[in-house]
Amino acid sequence: MTGSGDTDATVALTDRGFAYGDGLFETVLVRDGVPLLWDEHCARLAQGAHRLGFEPPAKGWLDALPAKAPRGKCVLKIVLTRGSGGRGYRPPLPAEPRCYWQFTSFTPMPERWERGVSVRLCQLRLARQPALAGLKHLNRLENVLARQEWQDDAIAEGLLLNDRDQLVEATAMNLAWFDQGQWWTPELIECGVEGTLRRALIDQGHLSIARASDAPLSRFLNAPSTCLFNSVQGLWPIVRCLDAQHQHVHGQWPIDDSVRRLQGDAHALLGYPSNFPIF
Repeated sequence: MTGSGDTDATVALTDRGFAYGDGLFETVLVRDGVPLLWDEHCARLAQGAHRLGFEPPAKGWLDALPAKAPRGKCVLKIVLTRGSGGRGYRPPLPAEPRCYWQFTSFTPMPERWERGVSVRLCQLRLARQPALAGLKHLNRLENVLARQEWQDDAIAEGLLLNDRDQLVEATAMNLAWFDQGQWWTPELIECGVEGTLRRALIDQGHLSIARASDAPLSRFLNAPSTCLFNSVQGLWPIVRCLDAQHQHVHGQWPIDDSVRRLQGDAHALLGYPSNFPIF
């Protein structure tokens, strides 16, 4: 394993991560040198490397990275590639992975925690590829194209469906809806990124997984409350969903007790506040 970070992170043109998106990345919230959901991030990185067919960094090597962080809140971005070598798409055997990292200052958006956000439906449909489902791999062109669909800062996120019009995720966050007394989030066995906050909430029993066939857009839009979340931004209640042209409102939701309870569970894992009013 070779690695470089912050000031010396030069990427070779021959690096397969740069050339083909042949690699993975993690974005980790770090507070005063302490990484949040660190075990989940390391586990996802290791699982992704094994599924792509090369060795992940040693856990001890990764554990040394957060201690390099500046004081206060920041985001540690880790990029793991297969390295260089091979002929064309044929990967080298054995691979010599490279790991790059960088710290970026970060300020969350408490107004979105408190007042909720508006979202839109994206026109782009996610392709189904079970071999890559759940991984935070480097090829994120679908997300880039989806995010390119709008420039209105009043729209916080875009919702993504697959080619069967089943709900999957947002462009940079996971999502959930409240129904039949519990919170549901779509299964991610064909596409989508399994977020680390999503994994922690499932493991703690706060979220249930809905099969793709049970996650049509209509179920989400008809739910009494909905939300978005990830391991950096925390949980945003959704208050309105617009169509792709921002002309028709598909759904509106109050910020109720069920959202605030899930927000409290999520924010407890990230060290964020959760004592917001109910509108």
